Amino acid sequence: MLSKLALRNVKRSARDYLVYFLTMTFVVSLMLAFDSILFSEDLGKQYGEVDIMGAMIWVATVFILFIVAWLIHYMVRFILERRSREFAVYLLLGMKRGQIRRLWFRENLILGAIAFAVGIPFGALLLQILMSILYNMLKLHYRFDAGIGKNSILMTALCYLGCYLLALLRSAGRFRRMNISHLMHMERQNEEIRESAEQVKKWILPLSVVFLVLFGGWLFYGKYWDTVTILAFITGLILVIYLFYTGLSAAVICYVRRRGQGVYQGTNLFLLRQFASKVKTMRFTLGTLTALFLLTFLGSSIALMFSDFQNKMLEQKFPFDVHLYSGDPKDDFSEKLAVIRERVPVRESHTYQIWENNGDNQVNTWLYTHLRAFGDEYKNPDGTPDVTKIRDEGDMYYCDADTYLGLTDYNHLRKMLGYPEIALNDGEYAIHIKERVSGETGDFSDALSLEGTDGALRFAGYHTEPFSQDGHNGGDYVIVVPDRELARMQPYYAECAVMLEKKAPDGLKDALDAVEREEDLKSLDSYMEYDTFEENGNSCSGSDMIVVYVTDHAVRDNLIPEIKYLLSSVIFPMFYMGMVFLCVGLTVLSVHQLSDSAKYRFRYGVLKKLGLSRKEIAAVIRRQLALFYLCPALFAAGISGIIAGYVGKNFNFYTGIHASMFRYFGMSFALFFGIFLIYYIAAYVGFLRNIEGGER
Repeated sequence: MLSKLALRNVKRSARDYLVYFLTMTFVVSLMLAFDSILFSEDLGKQYGEVDIMGAMIWVATVFILFIVAWLIHYMVRFILERRSREFAVYLLLGMKRGQIRRLWFRENLILGAIAFAVGIPFGALLLQILMSILYNMLKLHYRFDAGIGKNSILMTALCYLGCYLLALLRSAGRFRRMNISHLMHMERQNEEIRESAEQVKKWILPLSVVFLVLFGGWLFYGKYWDTVTILAFITGLILVIYLFYTGLSAAVICYVRRRGQGVYQGTNLFLLRQFASKVKTMRFTLGTLTALFLLTFLGSSIALMFSDFQNKMLEQKFPFDVHLYSGDPKDDFSEKLAVIRERVPVRESHTYQIWENNGDNQVNTWLYTHLRAFGDEYKNPDGTPDVTKIRDEGDMYYCDADTYLGLTDYNHLRKMLGYPEIALNDGEYAIHIKERVSGETGDFSDALSLEGTDGALRFAGYHTEPFSQDGHNGGDYVIVVPDRELARMQPYYAECAVMLEKKAPDGLKDALDAVEREEDLKSLDSYMEYDTFEENGNSCSGSDMIVVYVTDHAVRDNLIPEIKYLLSSVIFPMFYMGMVFLCVGLTVLSVHQLSDSAKYRFRYGVLKKLGLSRKEIAAVIRRQLALFYLCPALFAAGISGIIAGYVGKNFNFYTGIHASMFRYFGMSFALFFGIFLIYYIAAYVGFLRNIEGGER
């Protein structure tokens, strides 16, 4: 009998809480798809068994498990309260508490099992979509494979079952304490509204807004961010999110009490009273949903930032097909060029030297003390350069000495890249600098006094085209001088730029790394000699902060997919968490409204008797749902918009991407409200059907 009753109740629950059932199905699909990426053998062979993608998916999965467990626990408790009178009837009919508890557990497990079974095939389909997108991003060929690994299914099942069992066990205590009287009144507990000190509580609302304004101002204009400040603002932000709804409900109640101007216009009184009561009874839940929506906005915005970066900037970071570095200025790269020619036709190669001007480091010192990336790290308390710290620690960003390049070599490299050649007169110099750095520094040539053969060199302009300046053609910059000026300088390190006839084969960079290891191990003397070159401070990385990849052997067709894979390790888990958080939040909102539709049926019936037409009642329902849905969504959008604007501004600054700082947030906002609209329409259709169904 219990089995038949459980199946009947499952059918009814699936119909009444369809949004919840569909969301759990979607969560299963997402979990399976990303768990399958985690266990992908093809990606494991390509990038290693244990990699950053797996680590990030594990981290995302842990966060998602907590949220899914919270959703299941919340829904189990919510549905239990809605069915409390039914369980009271079971007790009156002679069923024991243990039987009701087993019936309840069996119903939820059956419902969860059905959602899991339906989610598996959709997860397999979603996996193909995700893998196709990922392989396309990595410029790799993807072969369709409909199979799902048993490890992926097992991991998804264990995570999913664990969330369900944890939620059900937490609700077991309610069954031990319940009696008929408690069950009969359980559903009405959340309807009780105690209005107390509302005149005082309403001031929490403007205080919350003031805090957010101060928070935004400090983000954009504050200069001191220590640990105490960060913790204070995070704590304040959390308090504001949860206290905001206390102030909002009190403000609405006070507005109705004093009979504000808009209270008696149309159906405003009806809507305001319902909205205030709902916010007051659900303020903690709404605060939690706001936090979830906030994380959704920020997660998708960050994912879009990195996606935009990899689409726009990676090709610029590696303009040459192959670029080789050697700390030995006399290196001719013959063995490495032979390895390249064995594997792919070479269109052109050029070996040259980077020079230094007798230890002069004026440009390095100026950049260390003026770029925002370094702050005051390389300054003395009086603002002058800390020469000792720059010499001892600064070579991680720039070489110990300024880097120079002869005009002939420079124009040869420009020709290889398709740039027009430049001309310099005797006694002149130019600076080739990253566009991002140039945008921050402006013209700083007046602060330089570079010595040449015939005295001080004259500045002849900047050039900012992509030029491989992450440690090859200097770090961030290289000073270009006429060839005659090199006679008084010393060779600093050697470079070789290569352009290929076709795409570089996989593993070319690994082959070049192997050649270097063999060269280092030929003899102890050569190893020590190479090590000495490295200690000469002739290696650098530049001042990039967001995405940094420094290598002696930059093979563009090998590095871009690898870096895109690393960036995808941020992009995919961020979208993963964002989608789950968004669907969980919207599910809670939708189920609440659909479950309350039976209670609202009487109230809307009264409105109909007062003369409202079907069309007007439908409009009232849309406004009621819009108030309830938009309140946490817009509040979260306001907070995350401030944070995303700050993060986007700094992301653009440190990467050099030319995009509005609110562009990424705007795209996230559009994606969010696309899904938001689907849930809103589904809730509206279901709500209207329930209202009209009770009237017939």
